Order: sequence, then C-alpha cells, then structure tokens
Amino acid sequence: MMRVVIDTNILVSALISSVGKPAAIIDAWLDGKFTLLTCATQVDELRTTFKKPHVAKLIKRHEAGRLVNQIKRIAETVDPLPPVQRSPDPMDDFLLAMSETGQADYLVTGEKSGPLALGNHKTTRIVCATNFAALVP
Repeated sequence: MMRVVIDTNILVSALISSVGKPAAIIDAWLDGKFTLLTCATQVDELRTTFKKPHVAKLIKRHEAGRLVNQIKRIAETVDPLPPVQRSPDPMDDFLLAMSETGQADYLVTGEKSGPLALGNHKTTRIVCATNFAALVP
C-alpha cells in the first residue's frame, strides 16, 4: 500500500472546502486507499493552524477536532525524526524528515516555493494535490 505524507496546508484545505482535490485525498485516505504518515510535530502544527483566527472562521471547531483525532487514531506515527535541512522553507523540513523515516512513496504539498520545488527527497516523490489525486483510485 502507498505510504503518503500530506502537508498540513492540504489537510487544512480539505476542511475549508469539501469539494476539490484536498478533500478527495482525505476521503481516499479514510477509505483505506493509502497509509497516511504523521508525527507529533505535524499534529501540533495542525492544532496551532486551526486556532489561527482566519482559519478558525472557515472551519468548524468540531470538524477540526475530528480530523486531528482521525489522524492520531488512524495514521501511522513516525517519530523520532532525523535532522533534515533541505527544504527551501525550513519550516517544512520536518515533512522531508517524516517522508524519509516513514519511507513515504509521496509527499503531497501545495507550497510551490517549499518542498514541491525539490521534486523528490530520497525515494519520496513530492507532488501537488492535483497530481496525487490522479494517482489514487
């Protein structure tokens, strides 16, 4: 089964709009089409992002809480993470470390100036949500 890291921005986008590629990707994960990888750093980042006023206006609190709980319960946690300093955005280095530790097939992100600019990290392909959604049956 495919092993996938999904950037926090994609997870948040999936809750902002129930139509679109990010939401379809989360639905595919919940349907068991791939294994989602996560780590404590990402869960913390997700919680922090959901509390930001501009995000909190767009996402109902219970929906944010449900997604965090699903990730904690269903996703495979990969910790501890190795030090990685490769992303154009140093705040995204943990995603590369998670991909490496979890032997991810894909890292899905929407940040063109971040990890997406790399194209890959070791054996992990870095793709946008549109390209990844096309790969998931």
